[in-house]
Amino acid sequence: MNTADLGLPVDVPSTALFTDQYELTMLQAALKAGTAERRSVFEVFTRRLPEGRRYGVVAGTGRVLDAVENFRFDEPVLTFLRENGIVDAATAEWLASYRFTGDIWGYPEGEVYFPGSPLMRVEGSFAECVLLETVILSILNHDSAIAAAASRMSAAAGGRPLIEMGARRTHELAAVASARAAYVGGFATTSDLAAGFRYGIPTVGTSAHAFTLLHDSERHAFTAQVDSLGSGTTLLVDTYDVAEAVRTAVEVAGPGLGAVRIDSGDLLLVAHKVRQQLDAMGATETKIVVTSDLDEYAIASLAAAPVDAYGVGTQLVTGSGHPTCSMVYKLVARAASADPKDPLVSVAKKSMGGKYSIGGRKWAARRTDADGIAEAEVIGTGPVPAELVDRQLLVELVKGGEIVAREPLDAVRERHLAVRATLPMSAIQLSRGEPVIPTEYA
Repeated sequence: MNTADLGLPVDVPSTALFTDQYELTMLQAALKAGTAERRSVFEVFTRRLPEGRRYGVVAGTGRVLDAVENFRFDEPVLTFLRENGIVDAATAEWLASYRFTGDIWGYPEGEVYFPGSPLMRVEGSFAECVLLETVILSILNHDSAIAAAASRMSAAAGGRPLIEMGARRTHELAAVASARAAYVGGFATTSDLAAGFRYGIPTVGTSAHAFTLLHDSERHAFTAQVDSLGSGTTLLVDTYDVAEAVRTAVEVAGPGLGAVRIDSGDLLLVAHKVRQQLDAMGATETKIVVTSDLDEYAIASLAAAPVDAYGVGTQLVTGSGHPTCSMVYKLVARAASADPKDPLVSVAKKSMGGKYSIGGRKWAARRTDADGIAEAEVIGTGPVPAELVDRQLLVELVKGGEIVAREPLDAVRERHLAVRATLPMSAIQLSRGEPVIPTEYA
C-alpha cells in the first residue's frame, strides 16, 4: 500500500502513531495483568447529532480500512517509543509483530446514521482493538462531518453541481480528506489535485483574480486564457466592473464561452443581471458559476437565481459550523479470557452527565413504511426480529484481519444519494430540528 493513498507524506510509513499515548499505556498494563488477550467488542457511535442536524453521513470508511492495513510498528516507530519511555521493552516487543487479526463490521460508507447507531464494530483481542481507537475516530469524525455538510449543500443545490474548493482553508492533508468526503456527500468535482490523484475525483479550475491583475487589461487576460484553454473555459468577471467584464468575455470568447464566475457582491442580483446580459449577447448556453463563502443556506437562497454551479470552500471544510460528529469508541462486550468459547459479557460506562453507553454487541436495522421511506433506526442485542432481518445495516469490512469490502468511491457517492432519497422529506429542510427518524432499542 502506497502511503500516498492515505493522504500521508511519503516519509510516513505507518499509521501507528496516529494515536494517543494512553492507548499504548493501557496495552502495556493489560499485557502485564494478563487481560490483553481477552476477546472484546468495541463500537463507534454518537450519542447525539450536531445541533439542528436531521441525519449524519458515514464517510471515511475506505480511509479507515487503509489506516488499519497500514497500522504497523516499524523500527523507527519502536525506537521512538522506547527512547521516550512511552512503553517498556516487553510491550515494544509485542508491538513489533502487531497485525490486526480481528473483524470489523460497519455501516456501508455513504449510509446515513442517527444517535446510537453502531456505525462501526471492531472485534478481536482487547490489545489489538484498543490500539485502533484514535485513528478510527480521527478519520470518521472528520470525514463524516464534512460529508454531512456536503450532503446538506447538495440537497440545497437541487441538482446543480457543486465544486469543492476548500484546500486553502484547511490543513493540506485534511484538504485531501475533505475533498473525498465532499464527493461522498454529493459534490461533483474538486479543485484539489492531490484528491484527484489519490481518489480519482474529477478536478476543475481556471484562474483567480491575480491572473487578471497580472495583465495590462481585462481583455488581455481573457484573451490569454481563451488562447490557452479554449472558448469553453470559465472567465472570472468580478475583478473590476462585472457588466464590462461580461461584455469583454463574450467578445473575446464568442457566444460559445463556457462559463463566467462571480465571486463577490449580491450574488442573487448579480446573477440575474449577468444572465440577462449573456442572453442579450447571444451567449445563451454560457453557464454562471458563483463562489464567495457559500454555505447550505446561501445556496438555498440562490435556488431561484440563474446559477448553474456553486463553488464552496471554507464552510464545507469546516463542516459548516460542525467540524466533528462527537463519535466515541467504547468497549461494549468482553470475555473473561482469550478462549473463543468463552461467552461475551456486556459492559458499559454508567457515568453521570449523559456520557453513558449501552452494553452488548449490537445489530442495527432501518424500518421503512410501505413506500420504502425510513420510519425508525432499530438497534438491539438479541435476536433480530424477522421483519428486520433483510433490513440490517452492518456489513463485514474486515474478516480475520483481511479487508473484504473495498469499493469504488463513485459507488459510495451513489449509495449516499440513493439512501438520502429514502429519508422523509423533512430530512433536507435546513431549519433546525430533531433527527428525522427516531432511534428505537429492541
